[in-house]
Amino acid sequence: MERIQLSNPTFEGHNNAYLFADGPETVLVDTGDRAPGTLEQLSSKLEGRGVELADIDRVFLTHWHGDHRGLAGPIQRESGADVYVHEDDAALVGGDDDAWAALKDLQGGYFEDWGMPEDKREEVWEVLDFVAWKADAPDVISIQGGETFAVNDTTLEAVHAPGHTAGLCLFEIGRGDGQEVLTGDALLPKYTPNVGGADVRVEGPLKQYLGTLRAIVEADYGLARPGHRDAIDDPAGRAEFIIHHHEERSYRVLDALRRHGPCDTWTVSDDLFGELEHIHILHGPGESYAHLEHLQREGAVVREGNQYRLAGGIAEKLDQLDGEYWELEGA
Repeated sequence: MERIQLSNPTFEGHNNAYLFADGPETVLVDTGDRAPGTLEQLSSKLEGRGVELADIDRVFLTHWHGDHRGLAGPIQRESGADVYVHEDDAALVGGDDDAWAALKDLQGGYFEDWGMPEDKREEVWEVLDFVAWKADAPDVISIQGGETFAVNDTTLEAVHAPGHTAGLCLFEIGRGDGQEVLTGDALLPKYTPNVGGADVRVEGPLKQYLGTLRAIVEADYGLARPGHRDAIDDPAGRAEFIIHHHEERSYRVLDALRRHGPCDTWTVSDDLFGELEHIHILHGPGESYAHLEHLQREGAVVREGNQYRLAGGIAEKLDQLDGEYWELEGA
């Protein structure tokens, strides 16, 4: 297996596509985005490894986001490759009009509920260009967690890892001690993957993502190969770090409510992240919402309309904490 790095001007650093071409079959995991020049970049880097786009037999996608599945359609047209993605993300990857319309409606409802200012809504709708996002869609084959695929002399096993998106999958490579895993955006080496805004279809996004992180800790992989940047030598340690990060963020959310009093999601987001631009207009309040919703489930926060406030006794508990983090159930 070889990593192919592809430019990404917007998100968490260069995209990684992973090439399996050490046998009779040529397989790609993730494809990069549809930005101008990315297809030519991928084609050139494949040719440098003795592979052409037309040689690709199968494409496995970690999730539906455009910077991971953007070239699946063009590759399929060139090679006839089968494209696999988890069933919860399949309709979006496949360009289903009803699925995209439902996503847009859901996002619009959240923008209203979060208290997003009108000018920020207009700005983020320009970023979320649904016509462009669903263009060049491939035909897809839906998969489920637990399915195993023979790839030359190894195997890929799909592991459902929801949170960042509803259908995000890890792909375990082979078996045994020191097992490697392709993590997409479930585990990244520098940034903490967004939850809440990255896929508003996910119910209880923080709870689900904490479950994914805990599963990564328990799996004790030898090496994680993420969707962006370099390999992660200690996946369990990185997952534990991100869990603790979310406990720190939950403290900050509660502290914001303590200082501001009852307020909406946008106010909490502004307290956490300040002025937001581009896709972060979605990600900032989305992550704030994920924490507020989780803390409401735990009984630390009370929701009244689109306003949130601390539950009784929580301010006192915050005052008594030794550090600035809030222990989360399930973490």
